[in-house]
Amino acid sequence: EKVVPHKSSDQAGKSSACQGCPNQNICASGAAKAPDPAIEEIRQKLTSVKHKILVLSGKGGVGKSTFSAHLSHALASDDSKEIALLDVDICGPSIPKIMGLEGEQVHQSGSGWSPVYVEDNLAVMSIGFLLSSPDDAVIWRGPKKNGMIKQFLRDVDWGEVDYLIVDTPPGTSDEHLSIVQYLSGAGIDGAVIITTPQEVSLQDVRKEIRFCKKVKIPVIGVIENMSGFVCPKCKNTSQIFPPTTGGAQRMCEELNLPLLGRVPLDPRIGRSCDEGRSFLTEVPDSPAAVAYQNILSENFCIQIFPFFCSLKTLHLVYFSLFIYTDVISH
Repeated sequence: EKVVPHKSSDQAGKSSACQGCPNQNICASGAAKAPDPAIEEIRQKLTSVKHKILVLSGKGGVGKSTFSAHLSHALASDDSKEIALLDVDICGPSIPKIMGLEGEQVHQSGSGWSPVYVEDNLAVMSIGFLLSSPDDAVIWRGPKKNGMIKQFLRDVDWGEVDYLIVDTPPGTSDEHLSIVQYLSGAGIDGAVIITTPQEVSLQDVRKEIRFCKKVKIPVIGVIENMSGFVCPKCKNTSQIFPPTTGGAQRMCEELNLPLLGRVPLDPRIGRSCDEGRSFLTEVPDSPAAVAYQNILSENFCIQIFPFFCSLKTLHLVYFSLFIYTDVISH
């Protein structure tokens, strides 16, 4: 089996495993070892962004983009904060649909690309804004994806931002490596990892966690999404996706990671996403919405979202926690 040497290796571009690679001559010349000048450009561009949070998942369809959107909406509920949401799922952008921004376009200004605003303090950028139709397929290889992500980070004029939420595709592919590389100078506060209770999802999440450790990204914690279904009539909870191996809780205990919370299934979340509306404001008293509020207020405020910890907010948190506990227990 041929092992391709890393670009920083002395054998880069010279090994037999490099034969046929379009970048062979670049690696052999040593040019690939030089730091990408874009890293410093991005660092300077993002000096106005205080916190940068990645939202990751090992498997697709676990609700990662939904969580990214709701996290952004929740943070933007504080009018004193400026929030940005960046969609780097190049081949499957769903943020424009979820945020109600389909058909919007990116405009060029003297200071770069202008993001699309959902609210006065919530800006969004996605490749979906660059497509002529939401149904257009993006069929790109790694280098072109990387170039697009570089352009998003270097050329988008976010302005002064408190929190940049980065929604990523599932897995550990080119997009993840690019975002980590390009933000290495600017700094990443950490990653929130989304999973569902069943082992088939947890198996991939463990790989995602190992990826974070390997590239030295702090894991803020894990969210267990689709964690049971609370019947709106009888209030009983049914396990649609049974945690056959203990779910996210056992995994977090084994890996010594915080379980930030569990969000139950709710068909109204899907409907809100399809309509491009915030589920948290549409059905604020639902078990899923209360779970989101508890996750943000109770856990994140301790780590990187301290503004949620005002006395007024804490009062609402305890009230919401009481309601959620009562619903689950019945």
